[in-house]
Amino acid sequence: MTEARPARLPKILVVDDEATILQTLRFNLERNGYAVCTAGDGRQALSVVETEKPDLVLLDIMLPVLDGIDVCREIRRRSTVPVLMLTAKDQEIDKVLGLEIGADDYITKPFSIYELLARVKAHLRRLAQPNAQVANSVLRGGPLELEFDRQRVTKSGKTIDLAPKEFGLLHVLLQHKGRVVTRQVLLDRVWGFDFYGDQQTVNVHIRWLREKIEDDPNDPKHIITVRSRGYLFRD
Repeated sequence: MTEARPARLPKILVVDDEATILQTLRFNLERNGYAVCTAGDGRQALSVVETEKPDLVLLDIMLPVLDGIDVCREIRRRSTVPVLMLTAKDQEIDKVLGLEIGADDYITKPFSIYELLARVKAHLRRLAQPNAQVANSVLRGGPLELEFDRQRVTKSGKTIDLAPKEFGLLHVLLQHKGRVVTRQVLLDRVWGFDFYGDQQTVNVHIRWLREKIEDDPNDPKHIITVRSRGYLFRD
């Protein structure tokens, strides 16, 4: 009788230059059933991402060699792995910048280990769930065409490079073309019901999406803001 192989543990990369934080997070993550790899600076983090292929990255912003913003930006060029930013800063600009360059979530230090574990679990659970929206594989609006199966967007036949969250937002808006979609619905559909961030996250990514698909992002013709309600896509 062949012995069954043990299930692969989800792998978490923790990046922080404080040894105490690395040890604390490693202990708690491993105790909760995760495999953990670590890095103490930004350049090492990028190397570990390449060699270990983690399922999720916990990334401090304040790092030596390369800071967390640069590391996150480079990770996004290579991978769609979920990135949760760890930061001692609580200014809104830091959170917005992290989200703009592709972070999926942020946690401000000092944080509860239980909150961190809950967020890690939520992001990994969404990663493992098959997307139920595949049925609408090709959607069109104005000069845009979105091919869900190929994860591809074109504008007047020219391919546009969208980050995963930008692609998700456009997909939902095109599915509801001509109708208002609230920020909360966009959060739930694109980030998931367990996301801990606020609706400013949607505003940031919509602005970033407009930069890529609108002829004039300051005077958008397709992604329209409906005051106090949300957004709609129109041809």
